[in-house]
Amino acid sequence: MTAAARPVRQVGIDLQESEENRALVAAIRADNPEVSVRQLPGLVKLSAPGQIVINRETVEAQLGREWETGEFQLAIVTYTGNFAEWDDDQIVVAWEH
Repeated sequence: MTAAARPVRQVGIDLQESEENRALVAAIRADNPEVSVRQLPGLVKLSAPGQIVINRETVEAQLGREWETGEFQLAIVTYTGNFAEWDDDQIVVAWEH
């Protein structure tokens, strides 16, 4: 199967439901127009084809304060994919082939 014919794999992030994490979800939606969001009691499930990008600047704009990408560890419950990138400015969840 060629790379063009291969289906794009879904990645996902599950976050704890909280006031602060609502801003994180809004930031993820802003930077990832293809992301789907499913609300469950106490949990928010996000999924997208290929990758999910979390940009520090977008999260800060939604929160109205500085945000360090390390804070993401306090919000996440589980994920599907790999952390392809995680630095001071951006987190990328994607499948590494």
